[in-house]
Amino acid sequence: MREHRLGGRAAAALVAVIGILIAAGCSSSTSTSGSASAPAPSGTTVSTSQCGSKPGVKATGTPIPLGGIVTNQPGTSFADIANMANAYFTCVNANGGINGHPIKYYIETEQTNPAQIAGEAKQLVQTDHVVGIVGNTSIIECSVDHSYWEKLGFAIVDSGIAPECYSTPNSAAVNMGPRYSSDGAVQYALSQHVSKVVFDQSNVPGTGYIAAGPSALAAAAHVPIVQLTENVPISDANSVAIKEVDDAGPNGAVILNFTPPEALVILQAAQKLGLENRVKLWGCSTPCNTDFIAHELGPKWDKKLFVNAELTPPDVTTTSAMSLYKAILAQYGHSVSSGVGSFSQMGFAEAEILVHALESVKGAYTVQSVNAAIKAVHGFNTGMLCQLWSYGNYPMHIPNNMDYTVTPNNGQMTTAQGCTKISSVDPQIAAYRKVAGVAPAAP
Repeated sequence: MREHRLGGRAAAALVAVIGILIAAGCSSSTSTSGSASAPAPSGTTVSTSQCGSKPGVKATGTPIPLGGIVTNQPGTSFADIANMANAYFTCVNANGGINGHPIKYYIETEQTNPAQIAGEAKQLVQTDHVVGIVGNTSIIECSVDHSYWEKLGFAIVDSGIAPECYSTPNSAAVNMGPRYSSDGAVQYALSQHVSKVVFDQSNVPGTGYIAAGPSALAAAAHVPIVQLTENVPISDANSVAIKEVDDAGPNGAVILNFTPPEALVILQAAQKLGLENRVKLWGCSTPCNTDFIAHELGPKWDKKLFVNAELTPPDVTTTSAMSLYKAILAQYGHSVSSGVGSFSQMGFAEAEILVHALESVKGAYTVQSVNAAIKAVHGFNTGMLCQLWSYGNYPMHIPNNMDYTVTPNNGQMTTAQGCTKISSVDPQIAAYRKVAGVAPAAP
């Protein structure tokens, strides 16, 4: 299903709030180079014109076609990731493009239907003639299409969910995905000496693969873990919250792996029932890392909920990349309904990597030249990750495996724990580090 994402579908009130936050936070400058996260000179103001090589000059050359496929269905939507990538590309196009060429970004949405997903991949290649795939975020797209991309020589830059996003040679994600992000949330809970872990997630394809990571960490720590799944959209959040709390016990932890709307209804139900203090702590994988959730929950959850953050926490305002991200979100991100948070940060980082790769292409922009440039990205500082990001010629890719923990504080997600390596007790993390090592921390 083709989605035209240049217009605004976000709630006007939310966009207004985002604009206020961004106006207050824009205090530095940046570029798409490898030094994106360096602190900007004091007293300077970020401008979205800094996202391109020729500020204020609209790109008018032959478009460079790129594409992406995202899940967008009741209870599970990753559309904001592609929408933010599109906002970044729109900004680049308004400021010189890629050597004068604008990027044309085709977004396909899917509803966890393998035939639909395979058809959309062919649509992008055979009809839209894309030369690169970026922003893919889908429950099963990697499983369905990875062989197709490998056959055609596409090196995908995505937000991974399915196992094949991390275990195949032609997919490299900016995020850690639900398994490794859930690892991070459980890892933090275990560091707080909880006596039991309850891990609850949406009942979608891949739950067993996701649950294996948290299970491995809990087993290594000799802490019992209870695995739960919920059909989404959640129809009875009260019952879900009660079961989680009862299973965890007073010294236990409840860890959620849901998209922001579904996690929010569980947490709000727990608050309504007075359950927020019935366990030692609540945790969540990366999707909960959004100021939207912090604002909606209110002060009762301050320093009670701990969220794995695969990207720079929203309260960081001293890096040029974060300032540019917030400025682009304000000016061009009217289709990004979730506002400041992990989903939009993923889209920003993916687009940033693609622009960096495209700028290195000499000659025509073809499938061969563009994807060779993508694979050659090495040691790139996105300004969004704890580590420098590399594609690499590896049989598997988990280039983001070190991250933060954040917690709500006065309506904003704030840093609770700095950059921490995800435990290699998870055998997949161990396997990746064996072939790729540990990337240097971002400066």
